[in-house]
Amino acid sequence: MLLNVNLLSKKFGGNQAVDQVSFSMEEGTIMGLIGPNGSGKTTVLNMLSGILTLDSGSVLLNDREISHLKPSALARLGVMRMFQMTRVFARVSAFDNLIIAGQALGLSFQKSVTKADQLIVELSLEPVKFLDAGQLSGGQKKLLEFGMCFMKSPKLALLDEPFAAVHPQMRETMANFIKARHQEGHSFLLVSHDMPIVQALCQTCVCMNTGKVIASGLTKQVLSNPQVVEAYLGGEHV
Repeated sequence: MLLNVNLLSKKFGGNQAVDQVSFSMEEGTIMGLIGPNGSGKTTVLNMLSGILTLDSGSVLLNDREISHLKPSALARLGVMRMFQMTRVFARVSAFDNLIIAGQALGLSFQKSVTKADQLIVELSLEPVKFLDAGQLSGGQKKLLEFGMCFMKSPKLALLDEPFAAVHPQMRETMANFIKARHQEGHSFLLVSHDMPIVQALCQTCVCMNTGKVIASGLTKQVLSNPQVVEAYLGGEHV
């Protein structure tokens, strides 16, 4: 098993944001993490990526305890995070953003340049290759951050709403990129409100509501679960 999340909990003041969340994920799969706003999805990703400390519970990556590791240590183990609010170096070119990411992950300069060139083409960023990242559109910044996560193939990519507010063409580019990497055996945990994308990409799903897991399993089964329909899908089946 690639990832085992056991009884994860996190409280902010009087608010129990995550309440004994457990799920597991096999290697080489794309798992969706869905639920209404405020259900605790991003908080779970923040704990899995070392941004937040756990109140209780444990996280195992290939049976190794990673619950209290910092983001830098997790990145070295192959756990990469893409944020809902894009984080790139605004005053550095898109190309150099990728090179910086590659060198931070231990690649040589030459290998970073070669990989960056490949990703620029694959993510359709050639027209903005040498523009400062701050000049890119929101969708282009997301594609760039996505590329930064894949300068060195991650063991697990944690994606927080990568398709939100992105032009359909860029969304298709990103979806195709995920599909291609999945075919190569890469693993993704995807937080998204875009149900067609979840259906198209995710073999399995975990649905949260008010900090708890209310359903998990094959995506089609989760999306037709009455609790999920009631809590998240507005009473309509997908």
